Amino acid sequence: MGQEIERKFLVNAAKWNQLDKPVGKEIRQGYVDRTPEHTVRIRTKGDKGYITLKGKEINGVRAEFEYEIPFDDAVEMLNLFCDKVLRKTRFEINFQGFVWEVDEFYSPNRGLILAEIELPSIETGFQIPDWIGEEVTGRPEYYNANMI
Repeated sequence: MGQEIERKFLVNAAKWNQLDKPVGKEIRQGYVDRTPEHTVRIRTKGDKGYITLKGKEINGVRAEFEYEIPFDDAVEMLNLFCDKVLRKTRFEINFQGFVWEVDEFYSPNRGLILAEIELPSIETGFQIPDWIGEEVTGRPEYYNANMI
């Protein structure tokens, strides 16, 4: 079974804006279905399309299945089946053996910057970069599905 073990943090914008960053990828995503028990997400990231199914988070772990789909299909699904679409730019930052995914939001929550790190197990330790702020893991207001 696919699973996701993720920690989420706010980003210190002043420190983040001083970093030399790689080029980010534009993401558009919407939700075909979202309940407390599961979500079905459609996403375009750069020139690729994805469909993702996620289960309810239990003790920091949730089921996750993600599949690449044709880009044009993803765009059409976003237009046909998603009443609202979230827009953000994602930057992937390598730090101390892990990839941090940092999202700058444009719509909704323009100006919000969140960072996520996916871990192989709930017990895995990791170093926190100095541009990371408060941890918001498990706070529903920071789930992308709830921001829409």
